[in-house]
Amino acid sequence: MTSEHGLIEPHGGRLVDRVAIGADADEIRTRAGSLPGITLSAKQSCDLEMLGIGAFSPLTGFMGAADTRSVCDSMTLTSGDIWPIPILLSVDKADAPAVGAEIALYAAAPSTGQRVLQGVMTITEVFDHEKAREIPAVFRTDDPAHPGVKQVLAEGDTCLAGPVTVVQPCVDPDGPEAFLDHRKAPAQTRALFSERGWRNVTAFQTRNPIHRAHEYLCKCALEITDGLLIHPLVGETKPGDIPAATRMECHRVLIDNYFVADRTALTVMPAAMRYAGPREAVLHALVRKNYGCTHFIVGRDHAGVGDYYGTYDAQNIFNDLDPDNLKITPLKFEHAAWCRACEGMTSAKTCPHPGDQKIFLSGTKVREMLTRGEKPPMEFSRPEVAETLIGWAKGA
Repeated sequence: MTSEHGLIEPHGGRLVDRVAIGADADEIRTRAGSLPGITLSAKQSCDLEMLGIGAFSPLTGFMGAADTRSVCDSMTLTSGDIWPIPILLSVDKADAPAVGAEIALYAAAPSTGQRVLQGVMTITEVFDHEKAREIPAVFRTDDPAHPGVKQVLAEGDTCLAGPVTVVQPCVDPDGPEAFLDHRKAPAQTRALFSERGWRNVTAFQTRNPIHRAHEYLCKCALEITDGLLIHPLVGETKPGDIPAATRMECHRVLIDNYFVADRTALTVMPAAMRYAGPREAVLHALVRKNYGCTHFIVGRDHAGVGDYYGTYDAQNIFNDLDPDNLKITPLKFEHAAWCRACEGMTSAKTCPHPGDQKIFLSGTKVREMLTRGEKPPMEFSRPEVAETLIGWAKGA
């Protein structure tokens, strides 16, 4: 189904908007001073922004126990809508307010070291954080070395559920990763697509700079849809990942030099990474559906980390989902590489040549080259992107 503007319908049928503005926001800020407060983790702050702007539609707040169990056990909300990962506000039991209480939600602004009122929440339910249920269901492992598992283990043992109202989605607008010019809510990207006349839009998810294989996937997708949304994740990531500011500069120089401007859009998604592999691939697809995209690129080991997931597990999970519920179309790509014999980007579906004709570079090898000030070969990275990354690596 499509919305009134001819775009894909948001997940659950309605785009949520829980952001207060103007006098409403001022009244909440005044009232919040007398409310009990909770300081959010970076992940919880990202989740609150995603809830407020409607990126997590149909959710209107942090999940309750019934939805959480349903998501863990059957990958659906109690409404029947597909949902792969619990969105929880967990606290220490001693800090849990009573049901019915209104609380103020604060988040840290790293550039100033101050905490900022991000929103308020009315508590409708207080329940145990069933980590033993959530962790193996979401991550397919209970290994504490997995960054997502480690994160959940460190969270509180009590969860608070209830609707939220956000007064400041981006809590650090002066920070290096605010990207206010590119921080568009789903309603704004939908308006952009409508203005450009795009009805079929492919989203490309990335938490890394775009190398030649990624560029190949994006351009293949552009051949079958009206437009491309390059939609990097700029929320919390694990230590060692390339900073969002560096990644954004790589995206800009690549788009400026190698993509058709009228067919390409660059905005950011302020979500936190969970490194949940297949289930997170589904979450990323549903979020892009809310942003107005009809197609979603699922590459090799999407949202994976280490060797916890099979190479194409993140693609295969979509085979078990109801397409009438999912609605957004996953575009499943093979591992792409430059073939010397073909003299271009290829995959196993398009190239008959053996592996010794292919140029594959691991992320570790590329990082080592960048640290030494060496450019990766042009078959792996565009020179403008390589120069940006070398500048970052020398200062890292």
